[in-house]
Amino acid sequence: MSNAVVDNVENDDTNTTVGAMQLFLESCYGSEIESLLLHDESTRTLAVDFGKVIEFNVELAQAILDRSTVCLPLFNVALVSALRKLAGATKSAVDQAQVRVEHLPNHPALQRTKMPGSGDVGRLLTISGTVIRTGMVKMMETQKRYACLKCRGTFVVRAELEQYNYIPKPVRCFAPGEDFCNSNSFAPVEGLDALEARLCCTDYQEIKIQEQVGRLALGTIPRSIVVILEGDLVDIAKSGDSALVTGTLVWRWRATNGGERPDIALALHATSISAGTSGGSLISITDDFKQGFRAFWQAHASAPMRGRDIVVASMCPQVYGLFYIKLAVLLILIGGVARADPSGLRVRGEAHLLLVGDPGTAKSQFLKYAAKLIPRSVLTTGIGSTSAGLTVTAVRDGAEWQLEAGALVLADRGICCIDEFGSIRDSEKGTVLEAMEQQSISVAKAGIVCKLNARCSVLAAMNPKSKYDLDSSLAINTALSSPLLSRFDLILVMLDTPNEMWDDRVSSFILEGQSIEDRPVWPFDELQAYIAYVKASIRPVSTPASERVLTRYYQLQRQRDSANASRTTIRLLESLIRLSQAHARLMLRDKVLVQDAVMAVVLMETTMLSASILGTTNDALRTTFPEDSQKFYQELETLVLQRLDLQ
Repeated sequence: MSNAVVDNVENDDTNTTVGAMQLFLESCYGSEIESLLLHDESTRTLAVDFGKVIEFNVELAQAILDRSTVCLPLFNVALVSALRKLAGATKSAVDQAQVRVEHLPNHPALQRTKMPGSGDVGRLLTISGTVIRTGMVKMMETQKRYACLKCRGTFVVRAELEQYNYIPKPVRCFAPGEDFCNSNSFAPVEGLDALEARLCCTDYQEIKIQEQVGRLALGTIPRSIVVILEGDLVDIAKSGDSALVTGTLVWRWRATNGGERPDIALALHATSISAGTSGGSLISITDDFKQGFRAFWQAHASAPMRGRDIVVASMCPQVYGLFYIKLAVLLILIGGVARADPSGLRVRGEAHLLLVGDPGTAKSQFLKYAAKLIPRSVLTTGIGSTSAGLTVTAVRDGAEWQLEAGALVLADRGICCIDEFGSIRDSEKGTVLEAMEQQSISVAKAGIVCKLNARCSVLAAMNPKSKYDLDSSLAINTALSSPLLSRFDLILVMLDTPNEMWDDRVSSFILEGQSIEDRPVWPFDELQAYIAYVKASIRPVSTPASERVLTRYYQLQRQRDSANASRTTIRLLESLIRLSQAHARLMLRDKVLVQDAVMAVVLMETTMLSASILGTTNDALRTTFPEDSQKFYQELETLVLQRLDLQ
């Protein structure tokens, strides 16, 4: 805060407030204030925990909350005074010190997940949301010094935040002295010294945050708000990040001509910001949940596959059967473990799944349920999505261009569900290639060249181009290019052919109120917490036995004459690794065992419609849960190891 503010403090109440704030800072942050003197002037900021303010002085804390537009600048004044008192420092050494208030109490009136309204103007709030737009970092003029042409005195006029930092021309003389000269003739002062030149400008950036879609009711359109960042707060948040912003809600309007209606908007003037990409924080994983998960697997230690099938049955329980598809979707949501190759490049751990099937095979049901399970999720359709809507677009805001995040960027560290994937125009399918494999999006638009993170899983669904032809390749039936198909870890085909026994089971399941499958299932909240728990805490490592199974299967696929060239690349082996890691996570294990490798092979074989190494023609649609899960797995393992010539 500049010294001009200190010099203009004359009101007794203001002096009392500054004194209380200075006493608080000296009592609770004495050592931190000492260390600030060792910093450069541009980085002298002190993070203040608001909980400590409440403990020290409740009345002061209430004043900061209710009148933050007045009290936060006074907090900066108090910090400047404390620094001067502590070190006997001159004006030039501490003028740019600032207080950053953070960690407001977890109360609905202070911590908001929905955008505030006009009734909150002037209050200190914390708003959580997703960054959807980031503006360019600019230099903003915060004040201008004028000289009176009559009395030759000088005074400072500050930028008005409410008018988009416009510095108005003074209407009368405010030069310090006994009497005002009442002049209306002024001229800006040129040739300021280095200190005042630094105080006249600061870094400035505007970002836009949007309500998190996962916390909104169905059918609600998310609202957004502009956040004003200054000083060291700029360039912290990127498009797609989850942001937690503490600041003051203010009005903003632009100057209008006579007869025009003013355009007034709300904005949040930030005092602190934290940005990240973790979606797990949106789910509370209590100790009771963790103990319950461990107890569950201990109870099924003798037959772990029975326990696994209970978890799998909890996935989209309103759909009958579809055992392999439910298992595949669950493994995609859990994902593998990302790693870095010897050159330092990131190898993705996020897996992708494509569901290709006839209408009425519950593809959209899986997408909706998956988007509901994962906090950071985006559900969209290929019909209404453009390449800019999926990746990133450049929008013009006045004289500037800004980047606005699309679906894949907003789903960073989460999942992007794309229905009607085949309806995306051919020219736009290429835009998702980089996002799916490199997990980033390169931008070169409107003179802006950068990269944005898109570390998300893609769960896509589509209908065949026409009636599915078993004699034709997957690329012909889906009209998707081989490079795009090779990026999906699993492609499951769901063909709705007439089958009297299956149709009778499904109709009974629907008509009898979903009671035909009398299986224990987990509640939705428990399954959601379990997925977040294993993703955050389990990082399984491979074992020699599991590596032998995956390597042997990959070699066998490469040698097959009828192999699909788009599916038997090195990406096949990487997909097997991710699926086996996800299965180990599902089983709450820190090692990838032969069980996990075998299930990865079985799922990969389910993508092959022709006769596979299992000796049967697979049908992913008509698969029910086995009556004896452990016995069923033992038979599968024996068959797979025999086909792979492994003991």
